[in-house]
Amino acid sequence: MTNQPMSETQFTLVYDALSFSLATMMASTIFFWLRVSSAGSKYKSALIITGLVTFIAAYHYMRIFNSWTEAYTWGADGVTPTDIPFNDAYRYMDWLLTVPLLLVEIILVMKLSPEDAQSKSMTLGSAAALMIILGYPGELVTSGGLGKRWVFWAAAMLPFGYIVQTLMSGLSSATEAEKDPNIRDLIKMAQTATVISWCTYPIVYLFPMLGLEGGGVVVGIQLGYSVSDIISKCGVGCIVYSITMAKTAAEAK
Repeated sequence: MTNQPMSETQFTLVYDALSFSLATMMASTIFFWLRVSSAGSKYKSALIITGLVTFIAAYHYMRIFNSWTEAYTWGADGVTPTDIPFNDAYRYMDWLLTVPLLLVEIILVMKLSPEDAQSKSMTLGSAAALMIILGYPGELVTSGGLGKRWVFWAAAMLPFGYIVQTLMSGLSSATEAEKDPNIRDLIKMAQTATVISWCTYPIVYLFPMLGLEGGGVVVGIQLGYSVSDIISKCGVGCIVYSITMAKTAAEAK
């Protein structure tokens, strides 16, 4: 895949976004894992997985950042594409691992029986993995005939719709079973934040179909996905952390 021509401003925007995302993921991982010892035994797994999500993301952001700096050189003539293609497949490898785990971390802090938690983790995790697998082939098409990108976008939206429906209504009984209104509101916040942040991914996926092209579409996709990742991984992770601490404190009374 040939690297798109890039202005100095465009290159710097992506460079800074990837660097910021990497730092955010690393800092979140350290925080979540250092706080595991403060969580109740029933909620340690949720917090460990929360940190694992940001750890995996940090690794892949490091690879994406390195690939970006190898794809372009900065000289007297400005930013010039190199013969080394920018490898954005790292992002999909990250999502294939972290997106199912993002759902598991929420399920583990809900009022579900072990059997129901395992069942929901398997079904939602499988749907999430299928969503990523279906979306990847279309991501490779950013110019020319975009029909293939539309097809894979539509296919990936099917498991996406199932996940959204399950989070917002399929798990409502477990959410309402929480007696503490503060904990109940936090779980609803985690569910809503997950859905809202995830809705940005298919929008960013549409950028090439909405007329963006060349360096502009590359920049738009990288910035959009980076912001979405920070919200869905670090932001929702902080909410999950708050739930674990609230439940730990409630059980200690």
